[in-house]
Order: sequence, then structure tokens, then C-alpha cells
Amino acid sequence: MPSKRTARIGALTVAAVCSTVSAVVLTTPAHADTVHIRDIQGTTRISPYAGQAVTDVAGIVTGVRTYGSSRGFWIQDPNADDNPATSEGVFVFTSSVPKVALGDSVTVSGTISEYVPGGSTSGNQTITEITKPVVTVLSSGNAVPAATVVNAKSVPGVYTAAGDTAAGGSVNGLTLEPKKYALDYYESLEGMNVQVSDARVVTATDPYTELWVTVKPHENANRRGGTVYGSYTSQNTGRLQIQSLGATADFPTANVGDELTGTTAGPLDYNQFGGYTLVANQIGALEAGGLERETTQKQSRSELAVATYNVENLDPGDASFAAHASAIVNNLRSPDILSLEEIQDNNGATNDGTVAADQTVQKLIDAIVAAGGPAYDWRSIDPENNKDGGEPGGNIRQVFLFNPERVSFTDRAGGDATTAVGVTKVNGKAALTASPGRVDPANTAWTTSRKPLAGEFVFRGKTVFVIANHFASKGGDQGLTSQYQPPARSSETQRHLQATAVNTFVKEILATQKNADVVTLGDINDFEFSGTTKLLEDDGALWSAIKSLPKSERYTYDYQGNSQVLDQILVSPSIYKGCDFEYDSVHINSEFNDQISDHDPQVLRFKP
Repeated sequence: MPSKRTARIGALTVAAVCSTVSAVVLTTPAHADTVHIRDIQGTTRISPYAGQAVTDVAGIVTGVRTYGSSRGFWIQDPNADDNPATSEGVFVFTSSVPKVALGDSVTVSGTISEYVPGGSTSGNQTITEITKPVVTVLSSGNAVPAATVVNAKSVPGVYTAAGDTAAGGSVNGLTLEPKKYALDYYESLEGMNVQVSDARVVTATDPYTELWVTVKPHENANRRGGTVYGSYTSQNTGRLQIQSLGATADFPTANVGDELTGTTAGPLDYNQFGGYTLVANQIGALEAGGLERETTQKQSRSELAVATYNVENLDPGDASFAAHASAIVNNLRSPDILSLEEIQDNNGATNDGTVAADQTVQKLIDAIVAAGGPAYDWRSIDPENNKDGGEPGGNIRQVFLFNPERVSFTDRAGGDATTAVGVTKVNGKAALTASPGRVDPANTAWTTSRKPLAGEFVFRGKTVFVIANHFASKGGDQGLTSQYQPPARSSETQRHLQATAVNTFVKEILATQKNADVVTLGDINDFEFSGTTKLLEDDGALWSAIKSLPKSERYTYDYQGNSQVLDQILVSPSIYKGCDFEYDSVHINSEFNDQISDHDPQVLRFKP
């Protein structure tokens, strides 16, 4: 995936007012004698007052946001009705720092707007807001309405209703059923003061001062404290993002498995980086869970250890070389062959035509030696400038590291950025026409994406073909909390084409030598249950070895409270049919706030 940091920085610069979806702004006040917040919120996701002016909407201030592009405050009616579908809270968008305080009793006049975080093309749900407000403070120091408790009992187990086909699959116009659907439940609390108690952290604190908890501690839990994502049709309903209205320095620095003990409370917001978010006035005390980074088993003399590791835009200017080297030597136990993804060129994001990455790779190799590891050799192919996606100017590519004391690389000339590697027969066995070589690089499946790198290795006299991949990212997909249900996964179209191309190439090897050992690995950017993986596995040519692990252990990446698979090692029948292999997803990054990459490396040990 693209760096979450990169996507986030750009998005945060966009002013909130730019994404207002109401095309009609009326100046005539609503004609009801008294308009309550619940009347504004209504029983669907779209306010019946959208685009209309309202006067003297009363409420108690439950939260004040003084930072960012969406400054404003939340108010809540202390006298709730008996309709669970209508929220009693609403956000007042001021654009400048609000001049109200927690506990103020206010009336607000303004225009009702439905704001889409991320813009209308994002597919996100809307937030009902009062914009262009005129605020009158009636009194101060009032009790804030009691927070609604959000817990395992209150959140339904079913994630969402299917969207209205007549509305393009949108749920916006559907009447909320908060006792039946989790998304409806959260929507019915939009803008209200809510609380969670003794909540376990399921995504670590990130650089944007936020983390994720679950209110359902037994929902698809893994042994390290996370919540595993295992199906498109079975969403984890207990996940909730936590941000803070307080000082950044006071926000807890948490890892997965830690717990926010006691009460965490504040208004329930919705944003483009995860949907429903508790923006806390009060945060529970952090209790450490004691999570430690994993170490894999050392391969035996007769076992070949093959690994994949996305090192997240590594270039010579980075400060993480020693940490990556330590991880490779100590946590991965110096695998024999290592596929690295996101190795940048020698000057990183400087966009000057540089494509060589020898300095980047050598700096990592030197750091590995300094950490007590082997003197790896390496092979790769420089991409064409700015043709393979990723950070502009960075020219990310896959690189093979291999330990020459354990394995040898079969070099065959002819591989370059644009020449397709083929398969031939030598002495009755399959061989690559170029090693290293690139798989079908002219195929449009690889437009603005990394081309697979194929190499031929020999271990204890036996040939092993390794194909290093970094498929297209999930950028552009609609989020799990999208107004469109089920959300569109537009990015998988390209990954499906990529998977087909790789599968076709593997079949060429197997057609030449039925019992060939083929390892296809890397950042596949898709789940083990996805259509992408199924296409890679087509006709039994490959099998994703992470599926040899229990379902609760299948994850390489942690995103928005979901521990999920993006990185995979797939193997040919000669390897998987014998079941004589070991697979390990080595959790050293994804669950930690001080990660050096957002991916966990994967290791396969087998006897060719």
C-alpha cells in the first residue's frame, strides 16, 4: 500500500468547508415552532433540513475542537426523545476557534449542511453540521449530558444493511435500524457524547495522535490482542477510532494489546480516515499489555529459508538501516533468500532521473554485517524512471538479497526493465531465459506499478525459482464505513490482471517442469481470501502458504483496527503438496507504535 503518512498529509490540508455536498442553500428559516437537534438529524443519514436555515437550536456544549481544518464544537440536547434512530447531538462548524466552553448552554442559528469528509467522490458518509453559525451563550458550567455507553452488548453483530440499489447502493436514504446494524447504531449516535470502558487497543498509536480500540474483546481476537479481518462478509463491528480534544502530548502511546482502562468519553465524530471516531474529552489510563516483537525459528542446514519484507520507501537518507538490519538478523534469523519491496533509488524522492539503487542496497547489506549477519549478495533490475508507481522520484523496486554461503544465484544475461523473461528447457529441466528478469513488463497490468522480478537460485544442488512482487495498492477503494454498501474495491481490477500475469508465468515454468519448486512472494496488497489470491492460485499452480496458519494468526498489516493479510508467500505443488514446510508471519512492526515499516515480514522454511 502507499504510505498512510503520505496520503494523510495531503488530505489534512483540505479545508472542511470544501466538501459540503448540499447544492442548495436556502436562507428561509425552518418553519417549525421549535427545531430540536433530533429533528435536524432525522431517522436517515441525511438531514430533512439539509440546505435550510434554522434558528435557536438549543443544546449543551459537549466538546470543542480548536485545531485542524474542521474547527467547531458539538452540542447535545439534554432532554432526549424515545426514538433510538435520532441522534441528540450535532456538530457546529465555525472554521475559526470556537468561543464556547464545555458545559455552556447555547442556542445556534445557521444553515444545515451535509459534509462529506474526503469529498463527494470518496464514497464516504456525510456528517450533519450547522454551518455559518450565530451562537448565543445562555449560561455556563452546566452538566454535560451523560455519555451513552458503547459496548459489546449495545453494538449489533451485523455490520450493515445492503445499500439501496435504486440509489447506486447508497445507505444514505435508508431508515436507520440501530438495534440491527452496527453502522446504523453508530450513525444514530453521531455527534452525541459517548463512552467506552476498559477498551483493548487493536491498532497502535500513529503519528496523527490516534489509535483504535475494540468494544468486543472476543470478536475475532488473536493471541496478541488484535482483531483479525478474515472475510468481506464478516466485518469486525466492535472497532472504534479514538482521537483526542486535549493536548497531543497527553495522548497515550499504545501498542496492540494495551488497554485504555476506565472511561474514554467524548463526542462521536466521523472522518475520512476510518469513519466513526470517538473524539475524547476524557481518555482512560493506559495499561501496557507487554507485547514483544517476535523472532522466527532458525532454519536447519537442510532447510531453505525464503522471506519477504516491505521496508517502506527505504533510501540512503533514512535513519532506519540499523533497525532493519537488526530485524533481518535477529528477528528473521538471516534468511537465505530475502525479497525486499520498496527499495528506493540512490537519492530517494529527489526526482532527477536517478534509477540506480546500488547505494541503498549496499548500505543495508553493510548494516546487516554490522549487526552480525551474513554478507549478502544481491540482484535486481533498475526500473524505468517514474514508471513503476510509488513516491515520485523514488523509483521503488524489488530486490533479492541472498546469502552466498548458503545459496547461489544463476545469472543469465538479458534482463532489463522492458524485456520479458521467458522459460526454456535445459537438460530436461525448466530454466529462465534471463536471471534476473522481469515478468511480462509490457503488459498493461503493470502500468504505474512494480513489475515482478524473477530469479533462479540453487540450494544444495536443487533449483528454486523465486518471483518477487509488489502489486498495485488499494488506493481509491471505498472505505468499510462508506455510504455504499458493499463498498467498491476498484483497485482490485489491476491486481486481478497482475495476478493472472504471474499465474500464467508460473504455469509456463510448471509446463516445462512439473515438479519445479516455485516461490512467488511479496507485498500482494490483497487478502488471502481475495479474488487476487484466487487468481494467483488458479488451477493449483500456487497456494498461499499463510493459509497453513490458524485463521487467528493470518495477518501481516494492521489497518483501522483490522489485523489483515497484505504480504504473502505462495508456493508451487512440489512444495505445498508435501506439507513439508513451515510458515511464519513475524510480527515486528504492524502492532507497534514505533514501527520501522508498516508491514510484518514473512518467512517460509522448506526442503527443496
